[in-house]
Amino acid sequence: MSRAEWESLCDGCAKCCLHKLEDIDTGEISQTNVACRLLDIGACQCSNYPQRAKLVPDCVVLTPENVGTLSWMPKTCAYRLLAEGKELYDWHPLVSGDPDSVHRAGISVRGRAISERRAGPLEHHLVDWPDV
Repeated sequence: MSRAEWESLCDGCAKCCLHKLEDIDTGEISQTNVACRLLDIGACQCSNYPQRAKLVPDCVVLTPENVGTLSWMPKTCAYRLLAEGKELYDWHPLVSGDPDSVHRAGISVRGRAISERRAGPLEHHLVDWPDV
């Protein structure tokens, strides 16, 4: 798979750009609605994608090698689905042919996230959104 093909798998939901909290005792991951400071929440795109790992040291760059090990990835994520041998959802832009289909399906964080610059304590922003 070429780099462009790999990048095209992203559905633009931006859920992977939300902060997560891990319980140190149980390892359980809790989701928040707090977005990385680089996320353009309206567009659901990184505002500095080429430099993201440099500007945000804990930003995880997805690769074919690591995607299967990242249990916190959304269950709807194309990278995760393919790593698990599953099909893409019909709202995925590669299936629908429409980059806005992920937003219309209610899968993206558009209108539901807040920037880390305004959020305050992450514990105040826990969410339990359904994946589909």
